[in-house]
Amino acid sequence: QVQLVESGGGLVQAGGSLSVSCAASGRTFSTYAMAWFRQAPGKEREFVAGISRGGVTTYYDDSVKARFTISRDNAVNQVYLRMNSLKPEDTAVYYCAAKNAMLIPRRVSEYDYWGQGTQVTVSS
Repeated sequence: QVQLVESGGGLVQAGGSLSVSCAASGRTFSTYAMAWFRQAPGKEREFVAGISRGGVTTYYDDSVKARFTISRDNAVNQVYLRMNSLKPEDTAVYYCAAKNAMLIPRRVSEYDYWGQGTQVTVSS
């Protein structure tokens, strides 16, 4: 069982930066692939970025590539998402997700655990 708690969301102007964090409970964090998803009002939840167990492999959706960076620190059971050059279309609730796997899934249905989400709002 893994519990995930996101933090760090907020309001930022377009072009600005923001970081969100996800704290995980449990002693097996390093066995989980981790990901960030987001959901805007009226839209489906979508994959943003994912990172492998050891942090060596990362994947990004094309819409955030070169602007967002996912990272993790297995020593403190945390995963992070650094967001630069934010756009109004990045406005969404951002969710942390975990799956006990080597690969990094991109579909919502493949993840076992979810956080409650943190709101990120980018004003124009």
